[in-house]
Amino acid sequence: DSITWPVRKIIPILPGDYSVLELKPVGTLEVKLIQAKELTNKDIVGKSDPYGVLFIRPVRDKMKTSKIISNQLNPIWNEHFEFIVEDASTQHLTVRVFDDEGIQASELIGCAQVALKDLEPGKVKDVWLKLVKDLEIQRDNKNRGQVHLELLYCPFGTESAFTNPFNPDFRLTTLEKALKTGTAGSGAADIAKSLTQKKKDVIVRGVLSVTIISAEDLPAFDLMGKSDPYVVLIMKKSEQKNKTRVVNDSLNPVWNQTFEFVVEDGLHDLLVLEVWDHDTFGKDKMGKCIMTLTRVILEGEFTDTFPLDGTKSGKLHLHLKWTPQPIFRDS
Repeated sequence: DSITWPVRKIIPILPGDYSVLELKPVGTLEVKLIQAKELTNKDIVGKSDPYGVLFIRPVRDKMKTSKIISNQLNPIWNEHFEFIVEDASTQHLTVRVFDDEGIQASELIGCAQVALKDLEPGKVKDVWLKLVKDLEIQRDNKNRGQVHLELLYCPFGTESAFTNPFNPDFRLTTLEKALKTGTAGSGAADIAKSLTQKKKDVIVRGVLSVTIISAEDLPAFDLMGKSDPYVVLIMKKSEQKNKTRVVNDSLNPVWNQTFEFVVEDGLHDLLVLEVWDHDTFGKDKMGKCIMTLTRVILEGEFTDTFPLDGTKSGKLHLHLKWTPQPIFRDS
């Protein structure tokens, strides 16, 4: 990194102050490492114990490491990291997923990269990245799994100008006011420090209303070519649970049931929806869908269709609504 960075080196020919030409921190990149799916199993006994390493610059003190999820090829991390961006036009965010081998060296499962120039400032980007063995040389087409990220690039000094990316007339007032306070007239480094401090103090609290409208094209689990589906709703952090009624003999069930959750920390929670087939002799998991609350917090309300993971077919139609109750953490 010391050889390749900075990309720009200033060599004065005439004496003078050329500090304006030097590369300085230009913004922050908020990264939420949500989950991965279908990871390659590196273990002979049991399953891999995956963890992620994320960085913009491959310098030890600037790299972030997630927690290890034991014995899991579809891990859910739900972890939030922040990076300083120095040159959005040339830098990338790199993600490496490893299998923890205890006292032995960890084994690479796969890696992926996002160019920061592809991110629209102030707009949340939700991405699934395909893991590869090597970012430079594409040697094989082996499926190593995918990793799910949520990204938000905020250039310094523009925080107050951001409106809700989905609805320009609505400003992100509660969060923005907290982030903006005290940043006027500061240098880039001060702003970075101040923003980080403010973010830590803000908890986005509110009531999440989830309407399970319907599902379509679900896989058949019964001998008669039908299923008896129901949906289990789980808030990952608080472990609140709810479930819909069972709709018998249907691959396109309609529920139209609404559930409400009091969410204490919306920016760091996940909504997990699992579709199950109810059977006299037990139950079978048909598929699941995992989402952050970022979009509903930004938009306030939306209706959309989400594909189910872990199954060959199936979609869920949902309506989500957020009623904010912002609070501050006591320092």
